[in-house]
Amino acid sequence: MRRPLAKRVLDVVVSATLLLLLSPVVLAVLVAFALDVVLDREDRGSLFYREPRISRGRTFGLLKFRTLRADAVLRAGGHARLLEADPANLTWLGRRVLKPWYLDEIPQLWNILRGDLSLVGPRPWPPELVEQQRAEGVTYRDEVSAGLTGLAQLTKGSDQRYADLDIAYVERCRTLAGWALVRYDLGIVLRTVRVVARGEGLSY
Repeated sequence: MRRPLAKRVLDVVVSATLLLLLSPVVLAVLVAFALDVVLDREDRGSLFYREPRISRGRTFGLLKFRTLRADAVLRAGGHARLLEADPANLTWLGRRVLKPWYLDEIPQLWNILRGDLSLVGPRPWPPELVEQQRAEGVTYRDEVSAGLTGLAQLTKGSDQRYADLDIAYVERCRTLAGWALVRYDLGIVLRTVRVVARGEGLSY
């Protein structure tokens, strides 16, 4: 499926603006990270963490601020999400600052600027999970760019419910003209901001 130019313009403008506005937050994370690794040996390691994910059918490195302790990173196998649910696996910074406010996702704005991601779309899945979907005949993750947020992230429900919402969004991408899709995406972005601001949590 062709990616509308208007959607790409929205991605670049919003992600660049957010990176600029969030630069003080990034600086604060850098300072807190430096203190954390000095005080706790188990929290030492790189500030950034890359995970292989799929977007438009190709593999890319999803960039995040690292939230896992050094030993947990070794067990993650490129999919930190499974271990992040246990606070014992998290660094002090990850447990107290990054995960509660989704700040570990900030580096993904760089993925958007690079064109790996879009602001809105199905969340990028690891290759092995995408392969399982393909085997079931579900191929929408090969058709559109993965997103920082999406309809599924704003809804609590089952895995099937999330897939249905992703497919509904892909249908919107097929039927809406460029700027109509931009308006639709902006609505999802604003809903995401409200959910995060209320501390309700997203379905990542």
